[in-house]
Amino acid sequence: MNSLDWTVLIGYFGVMVAIGLWSHKRVDDVSDFFTAGGRMPWWLSGISHHMSGYSAVLFTGYAGIAYTYGVTSFATWSFPIALGVAIGSKLFAPRINRLRSRLGVSSPLEYLKNRYNLSTQQALAWSGMLLKIVDVGAKWAAIATLLSVFTGVTLNQGIVITGAITAVYCTIGGLWADALTELGQFVIQLLAGLSMFVAVVLKLNDKGIGFLDAWDQPALHGHGKPLIGPYGTVFLLAFLFIKLFEYNGGMLNQAQRYMATGSARQAERGARLSAVLWLIWPVVLFYPMWMSPLLVHAQKPDGSDSYGLMTEQLLPHGLLGLVVVGFFSHTMAMCSSDANAIAAVFTRDVAPVLSRRAREWGSRSGLVAARVTTVVFLGLSMAVATQVNSPTFKDIITVVIKWVAGLMGPIAIPMMLGLLRPFRRSGPTAALTSWALGLLAFWLVNYPINWNVDGGVPLQYQVSVPLAVSLVLYIVVGCIRPEDTPERLAVIEQVNTDGDGPSSSAAAVAVPAPAPAGAGDDA
Repeated sequence: MNSLDWTVLIGYFGVMVAIGLWSHKRVDDVSDFFTAGGRMPWWLSGISHHMSGYSAVLFTGYAGIAYTYGVTSFATWSFPIALGVAIGSKLFAPRINRLRSRLGVSSPLEYLKNRYNLSTQQALAWSGMLLKIVDVGAKWAAIATLLSVFTGVTLNQGIVITGAITAVYCTIGGLWADALTELGQFVIQLLAGLSMFVAVVLKLNDKGIGFLDAWDQPALHGHGKPLIGPYGTVFLLAFLFIKLFEYNGGMLNQAQRYMATGSARQAERGARLSAVLWLIWPVVLFYPMWMSPLLVHAQKPDGSDSYGLMTEQLLPHGLLGLVVVGFFSHTMAMCSSDANAIAAVFTRDVAPVLSRRAREWGSRSGLVAARVTTVVFLGLSMAVATQVNSPTFKDIITVVIKWVAGLMGPIAIPMMLGLLRPFRRSGPTAALTSWALGLLAFWLVNYPINWNVDGGVPLQYQVSVPLAVSLVLYIVVGCIRPEDTPERLAVIEQVNTDGDGPSSSAAAVAVPAPAPAGAGDDA
């Protein structure tokens, strides 16, 4: 990078901070900070939902998969996400929006006190927060890895730089700042992605390789197969099921995008827009990665540096800076949205249980607590990021695929299925059993069993077994021990009706007020 590239990068950071300062004026209370007060347009919600699903892991871990295996990077990643979000636009988006508009909550987990009980809510909240710290830590490590390729800064320096900038704008501006910066980041991504796409096509033409002829090159043998290597049919089906829950709210930050719109209908439209973007745009981003074996030789065994090396070789200064900004935009979009979601969970769901003073927070003190929590979460995730390549966490893609995908299911199953009428019989016993034994299944499959199986447990089973165990137990325990009390049924009806029918009116009368945060459990 030269001075022109640095100017582009520094200018980008300045714009992000300016958006945060501008958004600060729109944040008057906790609802504004966490859900934009329900005033976000559906198209902004959709773009924000789409952008908050990316990170620099795309340009490192998934670039390595594209370099090694080819189009399976799209077939087993963005395609399942697109299909999962499309299904979720009908199944989950409207219901999650009604959590805010009809139950008046600001955290995706806040409704669980009444849907199950306090113990269930706390179990999901604490495990979700810890998982997110690890998840975001992997994202910081990914962007720092790319930054070191282009600038020579150390991994820890890169983590501090990106984390500090993100902390400024998402802490002062809340979800409004997240969404507006994600809109700007989407434009940057569009320009950067198209620039890289064109540069690769031109370079291939210089080598006498046509746009479609490239797949016949020996270096890309087998790269046109959608399912190959460890990424087979079982992995695809498992990943589709995982992403159905994860990208529709199971990892919390996407749920906030649904909650932020003015109505259930707008949440549904925003989710459909996100699904279309997930289906189309990643093809443009992945094409250069698929062609990378023809243009560069990766230095790392997993090929995670291939995209960075290719960018350095192909793009002129200025455009190089723009693509580096694109890397940052992905990671900062996801990490800032995660920070906001976890701050919501802590301040709305956890802190009131731990402290009597927290239960008495007013509008201003609650907002201050939300901002402090955001900074603390970012700091903890940055500390974890420094350990991503340690023997405990191994490489970046291992953290993202194995830990996050494998552990997400036991947390998401009670939260997401608790919204749906067919699972109304499943109460706190079913929720806690499925959560606890799902986490146990993750540990067994990934460690004791994995150590004792020749060649280890295949990746698709490492990530899918915990979710399958949680799903089966949630349903079975709900049938064996139904706990569908009138109060819980009223909560379900509130999120399943649109507010203009008689059943909705009855539910509105029956639904209880939010349980006091420090109250004890129910049976």
